[in-house]
Amino acid sequence: MNQSTQRTLFSVMAVIFLLSACAPAQAPTQDPALVQQLIEQSVALTVAAQNAETAQALAAQPTNTPLPTQTESGPPTAALPTATPFVIVPPTSTVVASGGGGGVTVKPEYACDIIHQRPFDDTIFKPNDSFDVKWTIVNTGTKAWREGLDLKYSTGPKMTSTNSIELPAMKPGDQFDIVLDATAPADNGMQVMVWVIEGPICFPYVRIIVEK
Repeated sequence: MNQSTQRTLFSVMAVIFLLSACAPAQAPTQDPALVQQLIEQSVALTVAAQNAETAQALAAQPTNTPLPTQTESGPPTAALPTATPFVIVPPTSTVVASGGGGGVTVKPEYACDIIHQRPFDDTIFKPNDSFDVKWTIVNTGTKAWREGLDLKYSTGPKMTSTNSIELPAMKPGDQFDIVLDATAPADNGMQVMVWVIEGPICFPYVRIIVEK
């Protein structure tokens, strides 16, 4: 060590000695073992808190549900709606039991039947073909109809421009002819147009097949 370095070192040591003599008394030193114990506890608590946060975050994440395996097959097929048969329900008659063991059929007060219907059921037309609808309406009830009962369109593809027709007064057994201009729908398949005589008394209808 050269003399210059020694003089500098002695000067620094002297300054430190003077400062320590003038400085206030220092706080008592802590036990190094206690300090190490506190550090270890703090580290352990910090690690535990971090583990708890990690576990909570993992629990909050949605689990991936495996997708069902696909079965190889041909091209998808469209589910075709099943056809609902159209049924005209005639008025029911009441059967009254008699003492002789047989039953007496009582006709309803208001009822009707459709005869000489044209076109026949399931007649084939092309789209937008013109044709005539013909019904002969028979009062098959036991009471007369007042004048002005309406025969009117009810449901199904509307094949006529007419919406309703007023019927004349009809006694039991009377007949009345109806003729309407009609046009077949543009859609293929079975087409059923239903009308109703108010009451309802009965349901005249047209059922055709449209084929392109």
